[in-house]
Amino acid sequence: MNWNVVSVQPLSPMELMVRFQDGTEGKVRFESSHLSGVFEALKAPEIFQQVRVESGAVTWPGDIDLAPDAMYQEIKRNGEWVLR
Repeated sequence: MNWNVVSVQPLSPMELMVRFQDGTEGKVRFESSHLSGVFEALKAPEIFQQVRVESGAVTWPGDIDLAPDAMYQEIKRNGEWVLR
């Protein structure tokens, strides 16, 4: 599937660069309003920096992950995915 993530890199607090299997690249940006519930742990810079790719998805410790298909669609369309 094209939306499998093959690399992820934290760029700054609350911002990532991702690359997909088909070569599509773009940014994922979290707005503070999105950092609630399961995502609240990502407010801690030491947790956010632990981002990795697991089974084609962006993940963090504590079973936090992002839907790669939705991310792919937004990045393909806009060059970035802003989580509000």
